[in-house]
Amino acid sequence: MNKQEFHGIIPYLVTPLDAGGHLNKEVLRTLTRHLIARGVHGLTPLGSTGEGAYLDWPTKKAVIETVVEAAEGRVPVIAGVTSLTTKGAIYEAVETERIGVDGILIVLPTYFPVRDQEVVTHFRAVARAVSCPVVLYTNPRFSQWDFTLDTLRELLQEPNIRYLKDASGNIGKLMSIITTLGSRLKVFSATAHVPVFVMMLGGVGWMAGPACIIPDQAIALYELARQRKWEEALALQKKLWPLNLAFQKYSLAACVKVGLEWQGFPVGPPLPPQHDLDEAGRQAVRQILTDLDAL
Repeated sequence: MNKQEFHGIIPYLVTPLDAGGHLNKEVLRTLTRHLIARGVHGLTPLGSTGEGAYLDWPTKKAVIETVVEAAEGRVPVIAGVTSLTTKGAIYEAVETERIGVDGILIVLPTYFPVRDQEVVTHFRAVARAVSCPVVLYTNPRFSQWDFTLDTLRELLQEPNIRYLKDASGNIGKLMSIITTLGSRLKVFSATAHVPVFVMMLGGVGWMAGPACIIPDQAIALYELARQRKWEEALALQKKLWPLNLAFQKYSLAACVKVGLEWQGFPVGPPLPPQHDLDEAGRQAVRQILTDLDAL
């Protein structure tokens, strides 16, 4: 099923792993079905929270197959494609589309710096290798590049590049993107402290790991924004603020995974060299989720 319009709350799924670091398919199926039942509007396996950059291709393939199977076409599945090389990203994108996803999200981790034209060449090549809708992803905090208006304008020559997930948190930049390119490019918020502001500007939703552990609150936030109840939406976003602070202080994947453990999903710890939360971190996240009625 090819669901062409992505919107709303789209959680970045964690990747459940057993003690040996192997994928726990049954837990992933259960989590997928749980989030769909809660009312999310889509699912993204192998995003940042899913530790896609740390996994080998056979594990990634198994993750995508499991989520597509468990989703049963009820919501769009937009799988992350993460590779340091253009050749590797093209391979993953083609194989991912073949599995039956509804779209791909392209992530470009970097080791050496890349110039704007190299960024354009990479994303263009991957987009041209598939026919499904493409979500561009930028997170300058973790990479050595960011999209500019000019690079986005050039990339929008590719008809299947239709969405941008922006984790910069730069509202001024997002204002420029949406006012200049918004008729062609739909924007998702990523950073947990700005989804209301992004949707005020015309953004179409929130793609992020926190929705794995607070799906009800995330959906409520989206619905308030969709109804233009901005004061109520901002009040709810303020209530979610302590969770964002925890993500900044501790590892994002570790925070979401420990929260899911407490909610009854044995997803395991993050992959080394990442580390699980220490006791202080665990208690901090537990208290935040308790305050949000998420436990």
